[in-house]
Amino acid sequence: MTTYFGPWLIRQSEIFFTTELSFALVNTKPVLPGHVLVCSKRIVPRVKDLTKEEFTDLWLSAQRISAVVEKHFNGDGITFAIQDGKNAGQTVPHVHIHIIPRKKLDFEDNDQIYKEIEKEREARSYEEMEKESNELRPLFEENNNKTF
Repeated sequence: MTTYFGPWLIRQSEIFFTTELSFALVNTKPVLPGHVLVCSKRIVPRVKDLTKEEFTDLWLSAQRISAVVEKHFNGDGITFAIQDGKNAGQTVPHVHIHIIPRKKLDFEDNDQIYKEIEKEREARSYEEMEKESNELRPLFEENNNKTF
């Protein structure tokens, strides 16, 4: 199966969660540990371009993924972020939700997270991303029929 995130080909080893309409992958340049992305399978640039079914599936996936990554990375909160359009800071023209597990005082100013999403960071290696994806994937396979 070939999967793209915008114009970029994504290795299957980076994907840890899929549904009929969405997929989740580890982030190449995470802001904090556990920062992942959930994307629509159909490549569309804006939220308004999603069908009702895609929108619903994307957010239900985000709900499920957030519960798992928050627990796995010992967070006590989640930041969900969408940059919808170039002027909103979107750099990849493909609808996606940033899911970022949070902890008390991970930033001095809580809203600094939004500035950090915008910053350029060093990319992780494919090996690091594959390792994280391999840690997360079984958490969804084990809980396949649970509702979060």
